[in-house]
Amino acid sequence: MSGPVSSTEILRVAQRTLDIEGQAIAALRGRLDDDFVKAVRLVLDCTGRVVVSGMGKSGHVAGKIAATLASTGSPAFFVHPAEASHGDLGMITGQDVVLALSNSGESPEIVSIVLPIKRRGARLIAMTGNPRSTLAREADVHLDASVAMEACPHNLAPTASTTVALVLGDALAVAALTARGFTAEDFAMTHPGGALGRRLLIHVRDLMHREDELPLVRESAPFRDALLEMTRKGLGMTAVVAEDSTLVGIFTDGDLRRCLDRGLDIQATRIGDVMIRNPKTIAQDLLAVEAVHLMDERKINGLLVLDENGRLVGALNMHDLLKAGVV
Repeated sequence: MSGPVSSTEILRVAQRTLDIEGQAIAALRGRLDDDFVKAVRLVLDCTGRVVVSGMGKSGHVAGKIAATLASTGSPAFFVHPAEASHGDLGMITGQDVVLALSNSGESPEIVSIVLPIKRRGARLIAMTGNPRSTLAREADVHLDASVAMEACPHNLAPTASTTVALVLGDALAVAALTARGFTAEDFAMTHPGGALGRRLLIHVRDLMHREDELPLVRESAPFRDALLEMTRKGLGMTAVVAEDSTLVGIFTDGDLRRCLDRGLDIQATRIGDVMIRNPKTIAQDLLAVEAVHLMDERKINGLLVLDENGRLVGALNMHDLLKAGVV
């Protein structure tokens, strides 16, 4: 059993690993050619699904590539090659494109399903480290994922080769999404549960308080009535409207504190005398994240919401945005 390894040696090995894998990626850049463009076009023209497959470590990378493609506008899924030869080939149709990963290009589980895949009419993209391999020769398009050496000191464990395959898969997915015109909004549609989805899918109308939840008083209402309305609705503000129901102002907790500091006669004051006229508002169809920006910019904690005709339809405060995860 070997003795303890020094901190210096541990760092040296880690740095060597990064160097080898970085050099492998740099070398890959120079090998991108017309075959890569053909592979992207096959993905773009696919009317079915992109079926990604690989065995062992290549299979783990294949699963990630399938997930990346699926989330960026290219419907895709992973099929285990061993399971494919025992019935899962039925998941592949003639409208599909199959992306098969194998560093050697000779993995028996992959090679054994090549002929059935081609008989179904599916197009085949091979990603291998051996352009002369069986898989590379049989493919419609071959992507060269070869590496000079693995980062493993014995040149055995898949390390640099899996990194290159992963990066090449990312390049394929990103090139396809760019060519397809896939937007951040499209990305949010496939990630509704994530932070980006919340920021790009939630609109002001989805969060605002409306109807009976909307704090609202007439301009002629006594100051006391406005305080009661703010307390009942719990939004830290109330909208103030004229007799014809048009919005004329807003009164907030901050305004209340300022009134009390001035020693205002609450009994003799009407809300129209102390409200803030021409309050900041936001359209109900805007994204909730735009409400965040407006509140931050104006240093306020609440907004009144208008419909497309400029009518007051809701109210929104920072707590609503925080609760929804938009902030």
